[in-house]
Amino acid sequence: MTKPSRYPEPLLLLPYIGKWTVLACLIAVLGGTASAFFLFSLDYATHWRETHPWIIWLLPLAGFAVGWIYLKVGSSVEAGNNLLLDEIHDPKNIVPLRMAPLVLFGTVVSHWFGASVGREGTAVQMGGTLADQLTPIFRLRHSERRIVLMAGISAGFASVFGTPLAGAIFGLEVLAIGRLRYDAIFPCLLAAIVADQVGMAWGVHHTHYAISTIAPLTFWSVAAVLVAGIVFGLAGMAFAKSTHAASAFMKRHIAYAPLRPMAGGLVVALAVWWLGTRYIGLGIPVIVEAFRQPVAPWDFLGKFAFTVASLGSGFKGGEVTPLFYIGATLGNALAPLLQLPFAMLAGLGFVAIFAGAANTPLASTIMAIELFGPQIGPFAALACVVAYLFSGHSGIYRSQRIGLLKHRLPPVARDRKPPSL
Repeated sequence: MTKPSRYPEPLLLLPYIGKWTVLACLIAVLGGTASAFFLFSLDYATHWRETHPWIIWLLPLAGFAVGWIYLKVGSSVEAGNNLLLDEIHDPKNIVPLRMAPLVLFGTVVSHWFGASVGREGTAVQMGGTLADQLTPIFRLRHSERRIVLMAGISAGFASVFGTPLAGAIFGLEVLAIGRLRYDAIFPCLLAAIVADQVGMAWGVHHTHYAISTIAPLTFWSVAAVLVAGIVFGLAGMAFAKSTHAASAFMKRHIAYAPLRPMAGGLVVALAVWWLGTRYIGLGIPVIVEAFRQPVAPWDFLGKFAFTVASLGSGFKGGEVTPLFYIGATLGNALAPLLQLPFAMLAGLGFVAIFAGAANTPLASTIMAIELFGPQIGPFAALACVVAYLFSGHSGIYRSQRIGLLKHRLPPVARDRKPPSL
């Protein structure tokens, strides 16, 4: 039995708060600065590509270059986000510092030449990598290193999207389905808030998404959002499974790694020649358009296919911003059928498909409130939770574990147990 301390617990907590305040602020400065540099680089690459559309034909060569560099010097960090999750679950080795410049280079090149990839994966990997470099400096224990990595994830996510509260919860929620790590809540929250401020101090500006009209809370609007949540969840599950299947297909049929993104780049370049540039890059203009007016009902399918081809073949970046595009345009397409405002359903799709694909309903709900305002909160919560339930127990992050099942399994599957944490 532990001997009681002579000092009151709040007094004993002061050194803990002081220690994690210092660590979280250091992590935030590193992660926020890295994200700011990354976003500026991404803006430059995107502008250059849009003013020189012919560069899309060099995408296969760019893919080969990224694949070759990772083969030669990046094989130990190729797992990306999954490597960070594995190190949190089972700490072994410090994440190599080269992960940060490699994923930065790979993502900027992917966008520069026209791949359809995101940006959160890069920010999260840079944030986690830079945070982990503090482990030997401060001689942190395994339990403390877990928290440092989670705070790095939160800092990267918050600073790249401008959503500090969602970033904090994302770092706690993404590790395991059905469980949150409350022992890391203070460092993750402080790192996310400060990292967002650091990014803005460097001059980062985030896209504003306006929802002009939100339907009143009625039986019909709630029922319509529930139906939309089911569709978003199924779309999120289909995206995760398709991306994993495409990656497995490429690895099975193309043994030499650099040839995979080269082949994927050729497919994407030919598709751009046929369909145009609407489905490459981040696609922010199309997302903004989905909040303002009806868009083509097949836009979500176009972005879905381009992103699966890009990520599945090995281009670097992330899944989340393409998911925002897919969700916003899918919600826009569903709006007339469900008799809800275009902007409202685009916003719900924006966050709900992410909730389903990443299994992070709380972070996604909070993101909706941060981006679109508190009025959308009840609808966003319903859409995100329903999408989370209907996306199954898979997701875009392979190393994400099952802490608690989402729902009671049917009798034929009751003997299956979730892996332990």
